[in-house]
Amino acid sequence: MASQENRLTATLLTSILAAVLGSLQIGYHTGNVNAPAKIIEEFFNHTWRVRHNQTMPDHSLTLLLSLSVSIKDFGALLGSLGVKYLADSHGRRNSILIVNCLSVVGACLMSASKASRSFEVLILGRVVFGLFCGLVMSLNPLYIQEVSPTNLRGAFATLNQVSYATGILLGMVAGLETVLGTEHHWAMMLSLSVIPALMQYLVLPFCPESPRYLLINRGEESKAEAALMRLRGSSEKVFAELEEMKEEAGHTQSGVTIHEFFKMRRYKKPIVIVLAINLGSQLSGFNAIINYSTRMFQAKFDQAKYLTLGVGAVNVTFTLVAFFLMERAGRRRLLLTGFISIAVCNLLMTLVDSVLHLVPELRSLQVLLVFCLISAYELGPGPISWFIAAELFDQPGRPIAMAFTSMLNWGGKFVLALLFPPLLKVCGAYVYLLFMAVALLAFAFTWMRLPETKGRTFDDIAEEFRGAEGIPLHNKTGFNTFP
Repeated sequence: MASQENRLTATLLTSILAAVLGSLQIGYHTGNVNAPAKIIEEFFNHTWRVRHNQTMPDHSLTLLLSLSVSIKDFGALLGSLGVKYLADSHGRRNSILIVNCLSVVGACLMSASKASRSFEVLILGRVVFGLFCGLVMSLNPLYIQEVSPTNLRGAFATLNQVSYATGILLGMVAGLETVLGTEHHWAMMLSLSVIPALMQYLVLPFCPESPRYLLINRGEESKAEAALMRLRGSSEKVFAELEEMKEEAGHTQSGVTIHEFFKMRRYKKPIVIVLAINLGSQLSGFNAIINYSTRMFQAKFDQAKYLTLGVGAVNVTFTLVAFFLMERAGRRRLLLTGFISIAVCNLLMTLVDSVLHLVPELRSLQVLLVFCLISAYELGPGPISWFIAAELFDQPGRPIAMAFTSMLNWGGKFVLALLFPPLLKVCGAYVYLLFMAVALLAFAFTWMRLPETKGRTFDDIAEEFRGAEGIPLHNKTGFNTFP
C-alpha cells in the first residue's frame, strides 16, 4: 500500500503538535484543582462568610467543591453537541481555532474569581472551559487522523492523549504549595493555560486544512491536493492518497443527519462498539483516582501531594509507551491488555483497602496498585477510546461519531466525579469492585466485537460494516488479536 511508505514531514509534525496544544490546556485544568483543593475550599468559605456572616455548612462546602470539579465535565458534555456543526461547516482546523477562544475566556474567568470575590465566577469559568473541552477533544482526533498517513494514524492520534497527560502533570506541579498552589497565587495558576492557547493561535493558522474534508466534504480537489502536497512532500504519494479518498467518496453519501446516523444499518455496530469502549474506559476507576488522588493518599502519607505527582508522571510515561506501541501491537491488543489489567488492579485495590486498617504496612502496595491501574489505562483504553470512532466510521458519519465519543467520555467523567465521593463513603473499599465489573464487561465486548484497524485505510474499515451481518474478529490481511 502506498500509504505505508509515507514519511514524516515538518508540516505534518507541526500541524499535529499545534493541534494537541488544546488537549494540553484541558489536562492542565484537570490536574491543577487536585492539590490546592483545601485553598479553594477556604476561598469558597471566606466568600460565604463575607456575604452571610457565617461559615458555610460542611456538607454544602463538600457539594460546592464537587460541583466545581465536575462542572467542567458537564460543560464538556454540552460542548460535544456542537462538534458536527463546526467540523462540517468550518472545517477541522478552523473549528479548533474557533473553539480555542472558549479556553481563553474560561481561564480569564477562573482567574478573575479571586479579584471579584465570587465563587460563581470560578464555576462559570469552569463551565465555559468545559464547553471548550467537549469540542476540542473531538475535533483534535478528527483533524489528526485525517491529516496523518495510514501507517502513522494511530500513533499520532495517541499524541493527543500524551499532551493531555502532560497537561495533567504540569497542572499538578503548578498546584503544589511550593509552586503556585498558595492563597496568594492560585488565581494566577488558573490563568496559565492562556499561554498554550495563544501559541496555538500563532502556529495552527499556517497549517493545512484536512485534505479529506476539502475533497469529500467540499469537493475542492485542487485545495485537497495542495494540502496533501504540504503534508506528504511527494507527488507520487499525493496521487495515491487522492485516489483512495475519491474511492471512499464514491462509497459514501454527501451528508448524514443525527437521526440518520442512529438509524443507518451500517453504523449500528460501530455505535455499540464505541459505546462499550468509551463507557468501559471512563467508568473503570481512572478518573476517580486522577480527581481525588491527593485525598486518597492524605490519610496514609504525610507528603500526599508529591505522591500525586507520581500519579501524573506515570500517566505521562505510559501514554508515551502507548504512542510507541500503537502501530506495532494494534488497537485490539492494547485495549484487551488494558481492560484486563485494570480489572485485576481494582480487585487487588479492594483486597488491600479492606485489610489496610489491620496491616498498615500495605499502604505502599496500595500506591503501587494505583500506579499500575493508571499504567494499564494509558496503555490502551485511555488514548484509544478518544480516537477509535474516527477509524470505525466513514467521512459523513465521522463528526457525529466523534461528538458521540466526546459525550460518552465527558458524561462518564462527570458522573464519576460527582458520584465517587458518596460511593466511597457508602461502599468503602468495595467501590473498586464496581470498577472491576465495568472493566471486565469492556474486555469481553472488545474481544468479541472490535475488528483491528491498524494499518487499514478508512474505506477498508468502513467496508467491513457496509451491509455486513457480523463483525469478524480477524480481517483478511492478518490483523489478528494475538499472533
